[in-house]
Amino acid sequence: MIDKIKHFFTQQLSVDDANDSSETLQLAAATLLIELSKADYKRDPEEQQAIKTALNKCFDLDQKQLNAVMELAEQRSNSATSLYPFTSLISDHYSPEQRFELVKMLWQVAIADGEISKYEDHLIRRIADLIHVSHSDFIRAKLAVLDEQ
Repeated sequence: MIDKIKHFFTQQLSVDDANDSSETLQLAAATLLIELSKADYKRDPEEQQAIKTALNKCFDLDQKQLNAVMELAEQRSNSATSLYPFTSLISDHYSPEQRFELVKMLWQVAIADGEISKYEDHLIRRIADLIHVSHSDFIRAKLAVLDEQ
């Protein structure tokens, strides 16, 4: 496990081949979800579970892979000074449908604790702008998640 963590940290956030691409994009998406969970300055267990559920649903990870991605994303989040490295990867490599689904995942994490704070709303809006999701799709994703509640 430690070797896997070291391996990820020795690599830059770049996409060279298909296998690296998948892992790097998973890590970028997971980091954005974790950043969102920190936006309201509270770490709720419901939000952590929503992150795991969203990642598992989106990437079909087994428990070991999910734990590794979560751990690495947490470390990336703690050392991040900007959202740009993560959002630029998503923007460059995700289709419009995948970017829309990521925004839905962000809303799912935000609502997991029963309320959407103004900080969470603002961060999702910022991420949506950075990954080139239109305002109408931003609202459509929010409404789709709220309707599921």
